[in-house]
Amino acid sequence: MIRRSSRLDGVNYEIKGPVYERALALEKEGHSIIRLHIGNPAPFGFDTPEPIRKAIIENLSSAQGYSESKGIIEAREAIREYYLEKGIPSVHFENIFVGNGVSDLILMSLQALLEPGDEVLIPTPDYPLWTSAVRLYGGQPVHYRCDEEAGWFPDPADIRRQITARTKAIVVINPNNPTGAVYGRELLEEIVQIAREHRLVIFSDEIYDKILYDGVTHIPAAALAPDVVCVTMSGLTKNYRAAGFRAGWLVVSGAVKEAASYLEGLSLLSNMRVCSNVIAQQAIKTALEGYQCIDDLVLPAGRLRRQRELAVSMIRETPGLSCVTPKGAFYLFARMDAERFDFRNDTEFVISLLTEEKVLVVQGTGFNYPTPDHFRVVFLPAEDELTEGLNRIRSFLRRHTRAHAPVLTSQKGRLFTGKQRTRLF
Repeated sequence: MIRRSSRLDGVNYEIKGPVYERALALEKEGHSIIRLHIGNPAPFGFDTPEPIRKAIIENLSSAQGYSESKGIIEAREAIREYYLEKGIPSVHFENIFVGNGVSDLILMSLQALLEPGDEVLIPTPDYPLWTSAVRLYGGQPVHYRCDEEAGWFPDPADIRRQITARTKAIVVINPNNPTGAVYGRELLEEIVQIAREHRLVIFSDEIYDKILYDGVTHIPAAALAPDVVCVTMSGLTKNYRAAGFRAGWLVVSGAVKEAASYLEGLSLLSNMRVCSNVIAQQAIKTALEGYQCIDDLVLPAGRLRRQRELAVSMIRETPGLSCVTPKGAFYLFARMDAERFDFRNDTEFVISLLTEEKVLVVQGTGFNYPTPDHFRVVFLPAEDELTEGLNRIRSFLRRHTRAHAPVLTSQKGRLFTGKQRTRLF
C-alpha cells in the first residue's frame, strides 16, 4: 500500500474537511446546501470590481510568458507605494514577493524559516492554515489564547508565558479570522515589544485590512515595528472579491539586514516556483490605486454591514447562542451553551446540522479553539438566504434542546468544562 507522507500527520483544514466532503456528497444526491462555511465572495454576488476584470482582459496577451519570480515590476511598485502610505517605513522593492494568494505565501514563508522543532506562536482561534503549515514544515505550533470576553483580543501576558528558547516567530491575524476582531494600536505595540525583546519574526496576516465596521481603523503591525523583522501579507482575494484570480503578496520590512539569509531562502523558493499567476498580477496596480468600492460595502447602508447586523441579531436572539460583534472581515464566531443542547461536541453539532437542515458551518475546534462549543458563520450570503440559514439553525437547536436546559452563563468562554473533544472521523 502506498501511504501518505508522515509529514501530513496532524495537518488539518476543516474548512474543506470531512464535513465539507459530506456536503458535496449531499449536493450530488440532489440536496441544496446553504453554505455558511467559507469566505468565497463570488458565489454570493460579490463580483470582482469591473476595472480589475478589465485590466486582466486588456493585459491578457502580455501574460502568456513567465514573469520575474518575485512578481511583475508594476505590481510590486504598487504594493510598495501602498504600504509606504500605510506608514510602514523602508519598504524595499526587492523584499516584495507576489504569490498565488496568501495561502501560497504562508506556506512559502514558513518553509523558508523553520527548522524541525522550532516553535511558532499562533492565536487560538486561528485561520487553520497557519497551524497546519507550521506542522507541515517540522515546526511546533504553540497557541496563545484570544479572550472572548475581551472582544477576542489576546492577552500579552499569556503570549509571554508561551515563549521558550525554541520560539522563532509570532503570527498576528488582524482583522481576525474567525472572530472578526480588529486590534488597536496599544495591543499591537505590546505584541511588537514582545517580538522585539525575544527577537521573533512577526507574521502579520492582513488579508481583511479594508473590511472594517463601526469606524475602526486598521493599523499594520509593521508600521509599529521598524526594528523588528515583519512579514506582512495581503492580496486581492477578500478586499477586492477576486478569490479565483489568486493574487497575494508578502512584504518583508523592519530589520531586514538581520533577515538577509531568510530573504535568500524566500528568493530561492520563489525561483523554484518560477512565478505566480501573471494574469492576476496585471490587476494589482489597478486594484490598489483605483476606487475602493469595498468602502461602500461596509458603510451602515452597505451590504456587508447590513448582513453583519442581521447575522449578529439572529444569533443573539437564538436561545443558547451568543456572539461578539465582529469589527472586521465577514465572519462571526458563535458560542453555544453546552449544557443546553444534546451534542457531545461541536463536530457532532455541525454534522447533525448539515444532515438534518442542509446548512454547512465550520466547528470551532476546526480553528484550533480548545473547547468544542463554538462554530463560525460566514455572513456573505444575501439577506434572504442568510435569514433562511440562520432560521434553520434556530429550529435545529430548538429540537435538540434538553429538557430543563439551564440558561447560558459565561465562564470566560469555557462552556464545555470537563468535556473532551471527540474525533468523529
